[in-house]
Amino acid sequence: MTRRWIGPVIVALLVAMASYYLALVATPRVLMAGAMRRIGNDAQVNHMVQVPLANAESRTVVRPSPDLAYSACAFDLSAGPLRLDVPVIPAVYWSLSAFDARTNNAFVRNNREAGNAPMSVVLALPGQPVPKGVETVRLDTAKGIALVRILVADRAEFPAIDAARHRSSCKTLN
Repeated sequence: MTRRWIGPVIVALLVAMASYYLALVATPRVLMAGAMRRIGNDAQVNHMVQVPLANAESRTVVRPSPDLAYSACAFDLSAGPLRLDVPVIPAVYWSLSAFDARTNNAFVRNNREAGNAPMSVVLALPGQPVPKGVETVRLDTAKGIALVRILVADRAEFPAIDAARHRSSCKTLN
């Protein structure tokens, strides 16, 4: 009687292991690939995109806050390191974050931590040469998303915020 259960138990264990793998390893990559497609197509990789203010239908950024303005850069470090530059933005709070292809937060800094000064950081793969004197973050994956979040406390302030965020950039270093 117990021998009849060995086969089904082994199959159940294999299915459980495959489900575990998919849930913990593959799912973050699939979700990030979908987010990268929403943010930019091939023509917009390594290019900062200014996302319109959120409304009920907004989904360029996953679960956007209506109080935040977003600028995003879907990046690919295959062609070389990427430089992210964000000017001082006239808002109470703003931040720069970088996420790798597995949704891991590789870098984050807000305006208070930066002394309300412009931010500049280079994202690079291990072994890629980078300029001296520039803050560098090494990633294990070539693809990811950089995100600038800006608190828009008063919608009347948005034109000045929007003008400043349009000066943000992300570009491959050559």
